[in-house]
Amino acid sequence: MDQVISVFNAIGGGIGGVWAALGALSVPVLVLLIVFVAMGLKINQEWERGVVYFLGRYASTRGPGLYWIIPFIEYVKRVDVRILTVKLETQETLSRDGVAVRVNAVVWYKVIDPAKALNAVFDPYMAVLQASETALRDTIGQHGLDELLKHREMVNAKLMDMLERSASKWGVDIDTVEMRDLDIPEQMQRALAREAEATREAKARLIKAQGEAAAAETLVAAAKMIQSAPAALELRRLQTLSEIGSEQNTTIVLALPMEMTQAASGLIDMVKNKT
Repeated sequence: MDQVISVFNAIGGGIGGVWAALGALSVPVLVLLIVFVAMGLKINQEWERGVVYFLGRYASTRGPGLYWIIPFIEYVKRVDVRILTVKLETQETLSRDGVAVRVNAVVWYKVIDPAKALNAVFDPYMAVLQASETALRDTIGQHGLDELLKHREMVNAKLMDMLERSASKWGVDIDTVEMRDLDIPEQMQRALAREAEATREAKARLIKAQGEAAAAETLVAAAKMIQSAPAALELRRLQTLSEIGSEQNTTIVLALPMEMTQAASGLIDMVKNKT
């Protein structure tokens, strides 16, 4: 009997030792588990998206907010999805008619597919910058100087269309493109100023000629009307005399009846015929 009791005591002491050992190990294991979980917690801002890779392969796009990835196996790259600005430095290029122009522009774009933006190009910003510079040179070369100066909106639309065809392959959307400063050589500026002045003078002469032609037509119509009604001329003569008389001046007007002027004209014609 004593032997049985000693055996049970030995077994009980062994189990207690195991539990004691497990209790001693549970604290560091719990700490390691908490650290492991904490290392995988990530937070993206509202304007950020996280592109997650699992052992180097694209897995998913996360965010905004809190999410978790497997530490040491997965990693994340963040992408800004707000509208960003690319300023193109001033560059010199030739227009379609061979005029050297200096031009710069501004491009507003945003990433709409973060995974494609990271996987298609090394740096989306630099890709948009290089594509914008190339598209700007090509667009300037396809238009003459007159179009560049007078139809700026049309040129911007053509530039945006050309740039969108490239950027769409990278998961990037072009929001706005605006050609800013367009400088031309000083000699060309003087030539354009002379052309504008000549155009204004030509328009002024045309307007003056049109006015003179309209006045002449009015006088012809008035002459025909007076010829058909001689009394109208006498009324106009009396009106003129009334207007002169109403003014304070020393002009003396001798008004002869129309019959006397007509008789004098007839006598002059008779004398000329006899001579």
